[in-house]
Amino acid sequence: MFSTCADPKTLEGLSWLFCYLTSGKHIDFYWSFLTVLVLLAVTAPTALAFGFGGAMAARSPFLPLRLFGKTYTAMVRGVPDIVFFLFFVIALDQGIEWMKHQIVCPDWKEPIRQGLEFRVCPEAKVPLGNSAQIWHQLYGFALAVFTFAIVFGAFAANVLYGAMNAVPKAQLETAESYGMSHGQVFRRILVPQMWTYALPGLSNLWMILIKATPLLFLLGVKDIVYWARELGSAKTQAYAYPHPDWRLWYFLFLMVVYLLMTRGSEIILGKLSQRLSHGQATAAGEAMRRAAQ
Repeated sequence: MFSTCADPKTLEGLSWLFCYLTSGKHIDFYWSFLTVLVLLAVTAPTALAFGFGGAMAARSPFLPLRLFGKTYTAMVRGVPDIVFFLFFVIALDQGIEWMKHQIVCPDWKEPIRQGLEFRVCPEAKVPLGNSAQIWHQLYGFALAVFTFAIVFGAFAANVLYGAMNAVPKAQLETAESYGMSHGQVFRRILVPQMWTYALPGLSNLWMILIKATPLLFLLGVKDIVYWARELGSAKTQAYAYPHPDWRLWYFLFLMVVYLLMTRGSEIILGKLSQRLSHGQATAAGEAMRRAAQ
């Protein structure tokens, strides 16, 4: 990256360390932190949307929709995350390519399933084989976000479903007695009040989501865990910057990073919980009222 780092074999001490930490692979390592943050920023609201839809479906008076909502939450929550990630991403990827294959290659004669192999025409590949590497990375990242959203959306649906049921029915009945429609009661009474009850469970889900980001490595995305393992492993003289096995130090660094992320989240969520609990007829709201006396 710097002209002084052109020949690593001539470097020693701090100069060697400086050039080592600013090498191309380390720059990729630093960028991978942005990958994790983007995953969290995109997955959290997407999973919350999935969860809200699942909770509404589970409360629906329409039986098929209610069964779909309850089946979604029960089935996804009952499958280990790592099994779901490994299976669903492969199934989703092959499903997309199969549908595209039916459209762009209707005259294809060879079977798509050939033993354990899955073969579609080259035009049906997603992305295409000659596409730039950035499109392959974005496609893999999109699959990862969608998979994370489905898994954590099921847990969010269970939390929101319980929070909706926790809102006192007397408040809903009072609103209806004042002439509000079911839609108005839902938008103005139920949804605003449920967040007070849902926040503790959603806070736990956020913490679990942070700790689950290393699963990106299993989905083929080069995240911080991938680069920590790659950069920390022992390098021989065949590499530009040979060093012994430093994986312990890299993973200790990641541990500190994740601890800082969770601590920062605790502070923000604590303030948000305090704000939502103000004036509410909950244990936290009652404690705030007594403290103010």
